[in-house]
Amino acid sequence: MFEYYKDLIIELTKKDIKVRYKNSYLGYFWSLANPLFLALIFYFIFKVVTKVQMKDYTLFLISGLFVWQWINNSIMVSTNLYIANASLIKKVNFPRNFLAVSLVLSEGFNFLISIPVIIGFMLYYHHYPSIKWLIYIPIVLIITGIMIYSLSLLVATINLFFRDMERLVGLLLTFLFYMTPIIYPVSMIPQKYKFVLYLNPFAPFILTWQELFLHNRLDLKYLFISFIYALVALIVSTFIFNKLKYKFAELV
Repeated sequence: MFEYYKDLIIELTKKDIKVRYKNSYLGYFWSLANPLFLALIFYFIFKVVTKVQMKDYTLFLISGLFVWQWINNSIMVSTNLYIANASLIKKVNFPRNFLAVSLVLSEGFNFLISIPVIIGFMLYYHHYPSIKWLIYIPIVLIITGIMIYSLSLLVATINLFFRDMERLVGLLLTFLFYMTPIIYPVSMIPQKYKFVLYLNPFAPFILTWQELFLHNRLDLKYLFISFIYALVALIVSTFIFNKLKYKFAELV
């Protein structure tokens, strides 16, 4: 059974990747274009116009934006995940949450292939990858993947019963993007408002990745907070999914 489930997830993930790059000669580059273009815009606004005093600001931007793309794309696509796969759900008996797993894995694949670009910026700013990455990156990848999977599963499930989720999720993600230290450093946040970082479920994940790419280290505080968020999100989303999954075929 395990082998069957593993092969099923692999095939679903391969399908998602193939659909993304089908009939696209510049598929890989298109997956990089959005965060790079955003980085250019934010660099001009914050570094050229407002003159943010931060060393290696472009690397800081890139390291956060690529992680955010994984988060944002997965959750936004998940709003219509089950509706888009209605024919598959009605015809084939398989664990429905595998669709969320394959979505997060395919978007995670796009994040992984962006790491060489991040390394390119690191080298430009005289930062160098560390052998510690062989341990650090898998740990952070797994925790981040669990968090994104949990939120994607939750959104996909609730959207079957409340079809306005796509608009609400889009607004919420936009709000959280600007509340997360992606385009500005933590040092710019007044001390009395830094508690907001701990209330923002995405901030510790972004800060963990930024520490890794900029300083080759794991911030154990942010990593622990990320783990707690991921664990709670997994428990809540799994509970809600298991309660409602039997009605999927009727609603898609």
